[in-house]
Amino acid sequence: MRSCLLRLVWASAAFSLLMALFGCSEHVATPEPVRAVRVLTVADGSITDSQEYAAELLPQAESRLGFRVGGKVVRRAVQVGQHVKAGQLLAQLDPVDYRLAADVSKAQVASAQANLDLASAEFKRYTGLREQNFISAAELERREANYKAALFQLQQTQAQAASQGNQTGYTSLIADVSGVVTAVDMELGQVVGAATPVVRVAQDGPRDAVFAVPEDKVGSIHIGMAADVRVWANGAVLAGAVREIAPSADPVTRTFTVKVALKGADIPALGTTVSVVPRGMVSASKEGIKLPTSALYGAGEKTAVWALDSTTMTVRKTAITLGEVQGNEVLITSGIKAGDQVITAGVHVLTDGQKVAIYQPKDAMAAGAPKR
Repeated sequence: MRSCLLRLVWASAAFSLLMALFGCSEHVATPEPVRAVRVLTVADGSITDSQEYAAELLPQAESRLGFRVGGKVVRRAVQVGQHVKAGQLLAQLDPVDYRLAADVSKAQVASAQANLDLASAEFKRYTGLREQNFISAAELERREANYKAALFQLQQTQAQAASQGNQTGYTSLIADVSGVVTAVDMELGQVVGAATPVVRVAQDGPRDAVFAVPEDKVGSIHIGMAADVRVWANGAVLAGAVREIAPSADPVTRTFTVKVALKGADIPALGTTVSVVPRGMVSASKEGIKLPTSALYGAGEKTAVWALDSTTMTVRKTAITLGEVQGNEVLITSGIKAGDQVITAGVHVLTDGQKVAIYQPKDAMAAGAPKR
């Protein structure tokens, strides 16, 4: 029993000694791996402002149609994108109330006609009595006034009946032009008010390429200027001419809307995206150092790039000043010079002074490997 306790004490002491040795050992830091980066040697370049604008094909005329009376929609006869002809039914309101009002007007016309017939017969009879001096002239004048009043009453009721008949006809919304339905702002059962636009129809005919021009460029465009319109989908180029320039700038974007009328018969569908290049506008070219936008790195309020020190193979953060931007390229006006090497990929995972290696594609490495 005593020997067992002694062995237990020795085992516990040995375990404590081992734990102390492990606790006193120094922690060996894992070295940071060397990152492979893509490098671009900076050279002078230029960015040319081509004066090309993105545009959309829109109709020169679009009708916003609405009922001339109010009521409940009971029929919707067209859908968006459907081509309609002039005189075609677009929608229908419930005509019951208007038909009842028309019937009332017809009854009023009949009543007025009966009063007129009675007044006319009395006037003729009193005219004969006056010729025989059986009545006075004043009495004949009263009968004549009754006849004229009955006549005017008939004319009034006839006009009201005609107006009420028109109201019944106005419950049908008819297309006044041929074109394509671009919007339907109503549903079955909806109650719409008079003159509220519920259907929009892009009229058949000429089309415009509509785009926005900044304030500093609108002065170079004038009415009648020729323009090339390129369809993005198939690359086809259409001829056009500037038809309209907005007299004032958009209050939000501060740009001017320009419309180019397309020429020819083979014009793409409405809403097609195109690019417009007005002829005669001077293309400005700006010189400087050109870099891909992937090389840029946001450093607080400033923009920077990672420059490579080829001697130590480390990177350093270098603040730059940006110039013009065109697509995925940007012009650098200061901060770096021709001949500097700049990191163009993985810029957001680098730190100042970090060691890097130049990335080598696998095929290039395989080509440079010695043959066995």
